Amino acid sequence: MQLNPKTNHNSNHNPKVHGLPNISPLVRSVEETPEPIPTTVKGTIPSWIHGSLLRNGPGKFEFGNHYNHWFDGMALMHRFQIVDGHVTYRSRFLRSDSYKQNSERNRIMVSEFGTLALADPCKNFFQRFLSRFEMIKPTDNASVNFVKYKGDYYVSTETNYIHRVDPDTLESKQKVDWSKFIAVNGATAHPHFDPDGTAYNMGNSYRNKGAFYNIIRVPPERDGPEDTLEGAKILCSIAPRDKSKPSYYHSFGMSENYVVFIEQPIKMDLFKIVTGRLRGKSLNEGVFWDPNQETTFHLIDKHTGKEMPVKYHAKALSTFHQINAFEQDGFLMLDMCCSDDGQAINNFLIQNLRQSGEALDEMYNTMSRPLPRRFVLPLNITSETPLEQNLNTRPDSTATAVCRTKNQVFCTFEDLHGEDLKDYGGLEFPHINYARYNTKPYRYYYGCGFRHLVGDSLIKMDLESKKFKVWQQPDLYPSEPVFIPSPNAEEEDDGVILSVIITPVKDKSTFLLVLDAKTFEELGRAEVPVNIPYGFHGVFNSSA
Repeated sequence: MQLNPKTNHNSNHNPKVHGLPNISPLVRSVEETPEPIPTTVKGTIPSWIHGSLLRNGPGKFEFGNHYNHWFDGMALMHRFQIVDGHVTYRSRFLRSDSYKQNSERNRIMVSEFGTLALADPCKNFFQRFLSRFEMIKPTDNASVNFVKYKGDYYVSTETNYIHRVDPDTLESKQKVDWSKFIAVNGATAHPHFDPDGTAYNMGNSYRNKGAFYNIIRVPPERDGPEDTLEGAKILCSIAPRDKSKPSYYHSFGMSENYVVFIEQPIKMDLFKIVTGRLRGKSLNEGVFWDPNQETTFHLIDKHTGKEMPVKYHAKALSTFHQINAFEQDGFLMLDMCCSDDGQAINNFLIQNLRQSGEALDEMYNTMSRPLPRRFVLPLNITSETPLEQNLNTRPDSTATAVCRTKNQVFCTFEDLHGEDLKDYGGLEFPHINYARYNTKPYRYYYGCGFRHLVGDSLIKMDLESKKFKVWQQPDLYPSEPVFIPSPNAEEEDDGVILSVIITPVKDKSTFLLVLDAKTFEELGRAEVPVNIPYGFHGVFNSSA
């Protein structure tokens, strides 16, 4: 562990990086490990940890031809089971229809975000010509996250398909289609949960009148063992600023009483997406960044389903993951990892991740860093609220909120970090003590430092002091940190952090890292002789 060094950088400066190591082995195809194998434990893994870390991410990057984008690889699920200080590991490819069709023909049969499926050579010329006029069908390659609805585990991407999986064996049990239950064409892989298990999510719908953003609620109770998304409801539908170019979003915020939708200037050109096959272009070619548009925050009352009339605006920014949101003293604090540029989604082409030397340095140095920021949204706006003055009266807060009209507030953020965080490339994959502090005032968040195209350090930030602790070792690349509270925990950071560590420089040298969340010192690691590509998200299942 190392504490952050004292450095001075002006607020707009990102330290340039030179000599970045090649990480191409982290985006290579691997084999699955369907039966549990033992690990070698170094140090001590606390005996009170009982359960499984479930992780998801791409694991196969070609079928004959190569996929173009990191998001395209076939979903590979991982399970680290922890019992009495011992750990076993298993992994399994999701047997999605996409995976099965691709495997049967050993060619890319189903289009993914950055890769257009080639015309089927078994079809005659006329059939191949006609197939160019078909819409790109949504994939069921659910490679982004594990999510939980009604006590069942699913793997999810952002299309209308999710898969129910057995969290013990990782076997695919059932393909479930959101659109069979509610009128949406997809949903995010980042739902939020109330303490009673009620799930909230967001998904787009595409109707004759254009696109809509929809807030979704899924009840916690089930009527029978076969229940999946029964009882799901659309709580609220929001019209985009431009119905032919809705915003892309990967997640959303939630406080105790509100869902917060961030309409950002990463746009989806629906005409380009609909005509993609005809033009020989994949979905990602229809996604673009419009820095001339503002970001809009929409607040939806969770109890009434009504969208609040006041809209909160900010300068153009992009966000993939929120940290937390909570209400206090008439304000809603929205904390999230933001970049000043929205090009990142198109930077994660596999050819970019496999670059080396000056080309790799140059690409990284042109990217905007993700930084943790807070917006302070005043909730009690009335016709009496004065215009053109800062409404943020919170002590020690540098964020501003100014009424431009009676229904429009322009906001600027405050940093949830010191300048020295930029030496670690900013922070992404944020995590908190979710069970006890989501939607509540909190002090600590955890994440990955990004001094490379993927996370290369683990960070714990103290919001009171803006100081942070770091776990970092050469040539080791950690996954999103997952916090597990210790039994009878009293303080917010009583517990451990789990992260899967991989390396491009040594074959089959993966390990599960366990850190003391309070001190950020290593307690132990469980070494497993397998290769794992750099993945996305995961959860801890305490019942397994």
